[in-house]
Amino acid sequence: MPAFNQSRQNIIRLIFGITFLIIVARLFILQVASDKYRLQALDNAVYRKVVYPDRGIIFDRNQKAILNNTIIYDLTVTPYEVRKVDTAFLCGILSIDTAEFRNRMISAIIKNGRYRPSVFEGLLSIELQAKLEENIWRFPGFTLIERPIRNYIYNAGAHLLGDIGEVDTGIIRRSNYFYQMGDFVGRSGLEQYYESVLMGKRGIQNLIKDNRNRLQGSWEDGKYDTAAVTGRNLYTYLDIELQQLAEKLMANKVGSVVAIEPQTGGILTMVSGPSFDPNDLTGSARRQKYADLVLDVSGPLMNRATRGLYEPGSTFKPLGGLVALDLGVITANYGVGCGGAYYGCAKVVRCEHSNPGHAANLRLALANSCNSYFCQIYRMSVDNSKDKGVKKGYTHWKDYMNAFGWGQKLGVDLPNELSGNIPDTTEYNKDYRGSWNSCTNLTLGIGQDKMQVTPVQLANAMCIIANKGYYYTPHFVERIENETAKDTILNGFRDKHTALTHIADADYEVIHAGMQDVVEHGTARSAKIPGINICAKTGTSEKYTILDGKRIKLPNNSMFVCFAPREDPKIAIAVVVENAGFGSTWAAPIASILIEKYLTDSIRVERQKDVERIASTNLMPTYLKRKQFIADSTRAYFYFNLRKDSSYIRKYLRGYSAVPAGKGKGLPILVKEKVMNPTNKNDEYQPEDEISKNLAAR
Repeated sequence: MPAFNQSRQNIIRLIFGITFLIIVARLFILQVASDKYRLQALDNAVYRKVVYPDRGIIFDRNQKAILNNTIIYDLTVTPYEVRKVDTAFLCGILSIDTAEFRNRMISAIIKNGRYRPSVFEGLLSIELQAKLEENIWRFPGFTLIERPIRNYIYNAGAHLLGDIGEVDTGIIRRSNYFYQMGDFVGRSGLEQYYESVLMGKRGIQNLIKDNRNRLQGSWEDGKYDTAAVTGRNLYTYLDIELQQLAEKLMANKVGSVVAIEPQTGGILTMVSGPSFDPNDLTGSARRQKYADLVLDVSGPLMNRATRGLYEPGSTFKPLGGLVALDLGVITANYGVGCGGAYYGCAKVVRCEHSNPGHAANLRLALANSCNSYFCQIYRMSVDNSKDKGVKKGYTHWKDYMNAFGWGQKLGVDLPNELSGNIPDTTEYNKDYRGSWNSCTNLTLGIGQDKMQVTPVQLANAMCIIANKGYYYTPHFVERIENETAKDTILNGFRDKHTALTHIADADYEVIHAGMQDVVEHGTARSAKIPGINICAKTGTSEKYTILDGKRIKLPNNSMFVCFAPREDPKIAIAVVVENAGFGSTWAAPIASILIEKYLTDSIRVERQKDVERIASTNLMPTYLKRKQFIADSTRAYFYFNLRKDSSYIRKYLRGYSAVPAGKGKGLPILVKEKVMNPTNKNDEYQPEDEISKNLAAR
């Protein structure tokens, strides 16, 4: 054989040999050394099911579970696993179209990637769950996942308990990606504040799938499973029966009730009206219910106890009296002559009383709520010669208000608390170019001008007066289940604040006596309870709103603050009922009923009539109907102009007073109303007959 041919054969053998070795090496890597195909095989045969833990339970002061957990299902999708899905059949079950199906798939990929499960349809109804469970084999890549959700046993406490909802991308980023798409977190109230305690820990369950995507049981006898860890329970100061009673009394009213245990700062009840059933924000109806609540102009989602800002009116007067006593500008026997108004400044401030002697001393002035008296002692406080100027005197006075917890956040264990407002000198310097005096903001002395407080701040101020100078930050949670030294979340609520204990006990006793007189023979006799000495103060405060571009005066807010019993205070309450008139008419009876219930664990038979009368009285402000109409019609016209779809007009204006439109082809025209057209810059309002013509033309 020629040497040339022999050399070429050797080269060919070498090439084949090297190729064979490469193939063998590659097969070894793929089948022995690499996990890739093993993992793909596992992905096809094993489903990693996320096991969501039960959240911790919240208990009231009597160990009653306020809420518990129940199971509902989510339909999740892992886009990578979606193959040969009967899309039309799935869309029919879910009542969506194919465009919506594609949008949800794209959204799942964008939010969570192709290889992680995302919620495709959350919080399924029982009927929908049953249909999907029966046909899940038709939908590779789709899985039903158990989801513990809340069940509110007493249908009460919506604002304070809060709600839970699925995390969004913002929450995931802020958590440094601890949370994953599909996780639920506390979105408001105690659920949000104590999320780290209540949340528990996710688990993983590995399940075998058959060739029809049906789960057949545990893989490797659960060897690689991790158990979910239930969240820890919270034990609160809340009295759920008192909460239910307070919500009943505040039905069909706008305002708030806050009751606190003075010796601990524990919140016994917190109501914001109007309220809603917390069960409305769980389950399959959550989305629609939440949308309805958001669009309600009366603000049922707003917690007015911590976010409602009110001029305290005459409920401020006990604080004003204490400050004047401590500054030494008056004594308990100081009196003024009031003939029905205060004339010490250019602006006359009217008083409800004109009989001689009704403000002969501080105690009488409190009992009769004399405006002249408290305007005068406010001026004396800020014009105090020791402070050498009204601006320094006012700053000193403001420091007292801040010590009472006004004008700053108290730090309640609820998110999004507002601080209220005690204006500082810079505000007045800006408004009056530095030229102002004690007459400029005279009505601060009777709780008006720019002063604004929240109901929880009002109740806390009563705790300070009841305790003669100290308080604990108002809070709901007394203890955490299995609490350890690492649980620092409650530490701040156990610190005693003593900023006002320097005020003499004798001065507090003067205020206590005057406040007791308010109930015994003053402005709040309707709050009297046999055998219980109540210290209280009524108040009214002005209320305005903007309607149809005009600032209009509304009926005054009804205000009431108190604590009881005087000898050993167990409860302090603040009540605000918007646009309800005098504090003694509505707010005082509400507080009194709650005191009787809490201290005696019962309500007298003869007083049950008051409970039913107050509960059945609708005091919702009438202007809300007009505001709701404007909001609904504005929204309707905006979407109509945006999408040229007249169904928005029909949808949002349905339910208003209407007659068939003669020229509008059956579209309704609203009687004597106007609809704002935000796209029409030259003509801000458009009559309904014009709307009908425009709709008919299009």
